[in-house]
Amino acid sequence: MIQTLKPETCSDEEWALRIKLAHCYHLVDYFGWTETIFNHISARLSGPAHHYLVNPFGLNYSEVTPANLLKVDLHGNKLDESPYDGNPAGFALHSAVHGARDDIQCLLHTHTTPISAVVQKKRGFTHDDFYGAQLYGRIGYHTFEGITLFEDEKTRMIESLGDKHILVLRNHGIAVGESSIEKAFFLLWTVQRAAENQCAAGALGGEDNPLEAGIAERCADLTAMLIRESGFATKFYDAMVRKMRAERVLPW
Repeated sequence: MIQTLKPETCSDEEWALRIKLAHCYHLVDYFGWTETIFNHISARLSGPAHHYLVNPFGLNYSEVTPANLLKVDLHGNKLDESPYDGNPAGFALHSAVHGARDDIQCLLHTHTTPISAVVQKKRGFTHDDFYGAQLYGRIGYHTFEGITLFEDEKTRMIESLGDKHILVLRNHGIAVGESSIEKAFFLLWTVQRAAENQCAAGALGGEDNPLEAGIAERCADLTAMLIRESGFATKFYDAMVRKMRAERVLPW
């Protein structure tokens, strides 16, 4: 039975975050970016303890609700009773980022086919199309070490991320993080579009028309400024939620 009711012990602030994060899971499913029951999206709760919410392992993203999201600490320990456990492969990545970067409140990890194809290439993301240009200077690259299960990889992942908000997990997938769920989702959408365009362009014959680094840098800086200083990402996120809810009946 899918849990949908607000627990009595849940604050209004936490419940609002749970609703927004559940919407994010359903949006990722709606856009077709899921990897069956795998991958993970987390949102940090307010407070000094660095607790965060994440999906119950074994559920489809379409089965995630505000009520059944897990609340865990930086070691992956559940803080509320739940019949579900988390995905161990997610704790190393999410706990590392939430423990080290106070400016990242939401972290999304995916490996769609276009993203997986791009991160398998040695050159990684290019910056010669509209979306790729917006990522210029915003990506950290991390060498593949296998499934992210082990404590000792955390430090290296954080070093690879640096002060960036996009982490390419080479030969694996992507992790994007921002100061809100809305901003993180918009950043993931941009990364996904960049990967789709790069794959499509690579399948065509002929030479690419390269962009000057200065132009790409200007695009990236402008996009970052719009996300940081305006309600741009929130408008986009709310519009996508409305579009999805017009086509789907959600269980809450």
